[in-house]
Amino acid sequence: MKRQRGMTLVELIISIVIIGIAASALFSAMASITARSADPMLRQQALAIAEAYLEEILTQPYLDPSTGNECPSAPGNRALFDNVCDYNGLNDNGARDSSGNALAGLSNYRIQVAVANGAAWNGVPAGAVLSVDVTVTDPQGQALLLRGYRTRY
Repeated sequence: MKRQRGMTLVELIISIVIIGIAASALFSAMASITARSADPMLRQQALAIAEAYLEEILTQPYLDPSTGNECPSAPGNRALFDNVCDYNGLNDNGARDSSGNALAGLSNYRIQVAVANGAAWNGVPAGAVLSVDVTVTDPQGQALLLRGYRTRY
């Protein structure tokens, strides 16, 4: 009959140290992943806000409907914006709808709009192209820029 041997104290301590190192590495990796888990949601919300603003702006007429001018001075009330250039310099703290009403749950986002004359594009002369930049900054300070073009046709 053979005698069975157990673990020595040294083997037991070495096993505990190795398991402890592996567990701490695993926990630190999980903490890092958990800390960044909100990033994709914030980025997706910023993208949705930027797309909504860009769509709202690009569906506006190129020229002011009442005067026929390209870029008249913008009215103070966003609900009265009636052409692409009216949005130039728009700076919203918190996402808003087209009437200027705050959207619930999105008050920590900052939206900035810049409208400028664009370069000649696809046979359209430079004077008939407007470049629209919508920059959305999320609560963590990460900025997302979407650019669109509106032509005079």
